[in-house]
Amino acid sequence: MNARPLPQLLLAGLLATAAYAAEPTVVIDSAMPPPLWALLERQLLRDTSTACERFASKYVDERGYLLHTMRWGTLDGPDDAIETFYNWTLLYSLGGSQRVLDDYRRALEGHYKQYGGLRTKLTKLAENGAYYKEFITQSDWFHTGEGIRALMFLGLADPKSPFLRERMTRFAGMYMNEDPEARNYDPVNKLIKSIWTGSKGPMLHKATTYDWVGDPVPGSFHLLHNKAGRGKLLDLNAYYPKMLAHCADYLDSVGDHPLNLATTGLAVNAFALTGQAKYRDWVAEYVGAWKQRTEQCGGNIPTNVGLDGKPGGEYNGQWWKGTYGWNFTIFDGELEETASRNTFTAGSWPGFANALLLTGDQSFIGVLRRQMDNLYAQKKVENGRTLLPQMYGDPKGYKTNGAPSWYHYTPNLFTDRLTEIYMWSMDRKDLERIPKRGFVGYLEGQDAEFPVRSLQADLAEVSKTIREIETDPTTPDTRLADYLMGMNPAATQTLTNLTMGAYLAGNIWSLHARFRYFDPAEKRAGLPQDVGALVEKLDANAATVTLVNVNAADARTVIVQAGGYGEHRFDEVEVNGVMRSIAGPLLTVRLEPGSGARLRFKMARYVNPPTLAQPWDRGWFPKSH
Repeated sequence: MNARPLPQLLLAGLLATAAYAAEPTVVIDSAMPPPLWALLERQLLRDTSTACERFASKYVDERGYLLHTMRWGTLDGPDDAIETFYNWTLLYSLGGSQRVLDDYRRALEGHYKQYGGLRTKLTKLAENGAYYKEFITQSDWFHTGEGIRALMFLGLADPKSPFLRERMTRFAGMYMNEDPEARNYDPVNKLIKSIWTGSKGPMLHKATTYDWVGDPVPGSFHLLHNKAGRGKLLDLNAYYPKMLAHCADYLDSVGDHPLNLATTGLAVNAFALTGQAKYRDWVAEYVGAWKQRTEQCGGNIPTNVGLDGKPGGEYNGQWWKGTYGWNFTIFDGELEETASRNTFTAGSWPGFANALLLTGDQSFIGVLRRQMDNLYAQKKVENGRTLLPQMYGDPKGYKTNGAPSWYHYTPNLFTDRLTEIYMWSMDRKDLERIPKRGFVGYLEGQDAEFPVRSLQADLAEVSKTIREIETDPTTPDTRLADYLMGMNPAATQTLTNLTMGAYLAGNIWSLHARFRYFDPAEKRAGLPQDVGALVEKLDANAATVTLVNVNAADARTVIVQAGGYGEHRFDEVEVNGVMRSIAGPLLTVRLEPGSGARLRFKMARYVNPPTLAQPWDRGWFPKSH
């Protein structure tokens, strides 16, 4: 299929010229005393931005280098170093300060240079640097996905950011066989060839413990993963055999894995930046193949797909095998205990959701729902507690009578993943399995105090983190890459819930929001100065949000978008009893000084091709500006 440029794509389905000409605008002049939630939102945006600025001032030098001791590896390596800033682009997109975005970009460019200079002796993966063509040489997408989160959302913050379009299309191309040095994808069998992939292509042999752990470095460090105690200062050379023992059973690498579904985030970005259909088509093809294979396994997402394209193809048809698989119960020699580490949700949830985002096909979410159905069909109730199996197979140390079966029952009911399914489907039947608490309870009218309580909790956490930054006794020569992740002061979860109506779970994100906002005065993403937004109700074809201007002297104008990428469509909006037709993904709202109102939208979800183009780059010029 020939790709069409973005303007043609928009005219074909995203926004008609007539919709732009209409420039739907509402003016709100109803007085509204500043609600506490709005004042807290504005304070949190201000304070968490200031905290990030202080963090960057202390821990990032003028080159953009993170001040720590570099190592290769998945325990405390390059993905952890850049993951330190995992939600800074999201914070800016919500309305955080310009410096937050500037500091992230400085840290990103510095990170590429810093880890480009890393050299290893015990593994070839980083013998000439951790990055090649600005992408990790080879790693698993549990870690690659964590490290790339902020980059995945950079287009939300600034789609014209230097190098973004070129990098994102190039990175996506590494999984579409557009790079002859990174043929990670098999277009015949529709699979990614290994759990270890990157700019150097797939790893088609067993990994080594050194690939996972990297080289030791001299010195004592505050290690976060050890039996001696979190953060304890330990000599790394002496402790190194324990680190190798941590990954002793992680060596199987060949074949596709559900973690690789997270690669679809690259294609989503490439499509939303360029409008080229090939990215959407590849996601539909690749995730569609996973959909078929899951059906072949009775609705269970296989954790190994062989190079022959068959579930369990590297394990004689045992689809539950593989590193990070359903049967991955190992002895962790570092912690000296048996551990069950199944990551079947980590890449598959964002992957199938990305397919929904690009195609509007809810059957992709049906795959995830059926997987949860299978787990809940095996539930047990013990002492009044519901327990679900987390694993499947025939591991050592579990009584399975020699046959594969469900095991390792715990109280983990996958509430976050069920909430995502509901937020994506808005099917009330999906809501039945979710506890009515937190954000979901609030949306259901059962926790009116959630907004204020959660915003106050975030502010308290920001204050606590600032104190930790100010009193941090560590030095660069005693810090490894993962140490500073816990001191990232960017607080975005509550703001994401309350302003965008979005729910982000896990460590690899796919943004599905009901609303996003733009500031036409500053020509930037995020809530304009003094504007607060509170999503109050979400339904399959409707949504309610209150907008308020807490400034008593000056008017503010905000552009409201249907969806994080304009993937939804506003049909109508009701404000103060007056209904207004929209028939597009954008609405301009002028808030007079000290005014506010509840806006009730009728809308259609997942009907537009997603785009990262900001309103003024799509011909949207609010009359007030």
